[in-house]
Amino acid sequence: MAKTQETQEESLEKQLWKSADKLRKNIDAAEYKHVVLGLIFLKYTIRD
Repeated sequence: MAKTQETQEESLEKQLWKSADKLRKNIDAAEYKHVVLGLIFLKYTIRD
């Protein structure tokens, strides 16, 4: 059961980072930090 939850979390994490990569193509580097900081925040709030 734990493996299933871990794979779901990895899947979500991979999807979030793929989304960030897509956004990075269209956003200036100075503004991209806001996207990354938001994803890092989500990463740590989802795990708790």
